[in-house]
Amino acid sequence: MSGQREYYVYILTNKSNQVLYIGVTNNLQRRIYEHKKGLIEGFSKRYNLKKLVYYEVAPSVREAIAREKQLKNWHRQWKINLITRSNPQWKDLSIDFFR
Repeated sequence: MSGQREYYVYILTNKSNQVLYIGVTNNLQRRIYEHKKGLIEGFSKRYNLKKLVYYEVAPSVREAIAREKQLKNWHRQWKINLITRSNPQWKDLSIDFFR
């Protein structure tokens, strides 16, 4: 498996869990750092989305992008159910990244 790259589909929210953002990256730790530091202009910065509440691994960029598009088309409640199944307390899953 050496040389294979992993891709991540992730969901961010803000402190009040009101807004959801879905993204794709090949380096989850770096990308979350960029969100937390406000280095990325746009939607996630405007709504202060810094809390990683869900992510999954995809074996290829094509599959990751397809999954991202699928999730973006879901109803909000379906996204909430997906997050709650794997992260019932909606904890920030990135906390361990930066210790």
